[in-house]
Amino acid sequence: MKTIFSKDPGNKKMMVTREFSAPIELVWKAWTDSNILDEWWAPKPWKAETKKMDFKEGGSWLYCMIGPDGSKHWSKADYKKVVPAKYFSATDYFCDENGNKNPAFPVMDWSVKFMGTDTGTKVEVEITFASEQDLQAIVEMGFEQGFSAAHQNLDELLKVRITKQKDEI
Repeated sequence: MKTIFSKDPGNKKMMVTREFSAPIELVWKAWTDSNILDEWWAPKPWKAETKKMDFKEGGSWLYCMIGPDGSKHWSKADYKKVVPAKYFSATDYFCDENGNKNPAFPVMDWSVKFMGTDTGTKVEVEITFASEQDLQAIVEMGFEQGFSAAHQNLDELLKVRITKQKDEI
């Protein structure tokens, strides 16, 4: 499967669509459980590490991406709306290890939808930026390549979990 990106600079938006060959319950859990997120969120050879996560409306996820050299880059997602197994929205931003926003980097508003398909689950992400320049800055930071690589990680993880579930039956 391929991650599809489309940009709408005039409306300061980026859309990301990806299908996964797994049931919606499993894909939803992979996006909302910090233990599973840590396994796939960062593009290899980077790693994701959660410091704190409270997945609920008004909750947040504070995590870092750890580079191959051991450097840590912190981010935080503040959850706004959660509809289990269907949708969540969050404001995502770069920060320090205590969750204090870094104003030097763009803020992103994420809207993430999960839909069952005949072969698994379709995830649609709409990311809204404050300006066209912020959208461009995220693109220039390698967002598309990194998010595509993370989705590949998730594909591999889902295959392993589905195979494991079948073996347990």
